[in-house]
Amino acid sequence: MYTMRNYVQAQSLEEAYELRRKNKNNVILGGNLWLKMTTRDLATGIDLCNLGLDKIEEDEEGYSIGCMCSLRDLETNASLEAEFGGAVKEALRHIVGVQFRNTATVGGSVFPRFGFSDVLTLLAALDCEVELYKKGRVSIKEFIQESPDQDILVKVHIKKDKRKVVYETIRMTETDFGILNCAVALKDDTYTICLGAAPRRAKIVEVRSCHNWDKQEEKEAWLENIVDQFVFGSNMRGTKEYRRAMAKVLITRAIEKMS
Repeated sequence: MYTMRNYVQAQSLEEAYELRRKNKNNVILGGNLWLKMTTRDLATGIDLCNLGLDKIEEDEEGYSIGCMCSLRDLETNASLEAEFGGAVKEALRHIVGVQFRNTATVGGSVFPRFGFSDVLTLLAALDCEVELYKKGRVSIKEFIQESPDQDILVKVHIKKDKRKVVYETIRMTETDFGILNCAVALKDDTYTICLGAAPRRAKIVEVRSCHNWDKQEEKEAWLENIVDQFVFGSNMRGTKEYRRAMAKVLITRAIEKMS
C-alpha cells in the first residue's frame, strides 16, 4: 500500500503539470487501482477530476476520449460498439470485473504503457492519437515506443476510418492478465496487427493481406513472417514458444472473424 502526504484537486492542466514536475514523487491520480499495489511513498497526489476530462465526445471525424473516462464508459458506449464491431467491449470485458472497470481510467491504463494492457493493445490497432499536455498529439505508434515522462495524457483521439477490428486474447482464467493479447484491424487491404502481453509492451506490425489465404502453405508462410517481427518472452503465465505458437492462432481467429 502506498502512502501520500498531500492531495490536490488541480484546477487546470497547467497547475497539474507544474505540480507533477516539482517532485518525482508527485503523481497524477487515475483510478489508483494499480498504484495501490505499490509500496511507494508519494509526496502529492494530483487529481484531474475537476477538469472535465471524463467525457467521450463524438463528431463526424471520430471520438475524443478524456483521460478520466472509466473503462466501463468505453465498454458501454453504444457508438464505439457499433463503429468497431464490438471489439472495444471484447477488449475490456476481461479486465477483472465491472467494479474495477467502473474505477479504472483511460489515462491510468494507457499512460504507463503496461505490457499487459488490453486497452493499449486495442488502441494500437485503431491507429489512434494520444494528446499530451505539452507535447500535443502524437501517434499511438510513437507513444508506445517512448517511456513515461512528466507530461500528462489529456485525451485519446480515435478516427472513424471504416476499419474492421477484432480483439482476441488467451488467458488462464477469465479475469486474469492475458497470456497474449491480439488486436487486428483491416483497412484498404492492409492489416494492422498488435500483440501485447508477450509479455512485453504492445508492438504493431502492418502487412498487406494474404491473397491466397485458402492455401495452407502460403497462409503459414504469411503468418510466420508476421510473428518473426515480434519478440516473445517467458514468465509465470507462459513460455516464449507457447506465445509464439498462440500468436498465429489468435491472428488467424481474428482474420477469419472478419470474413
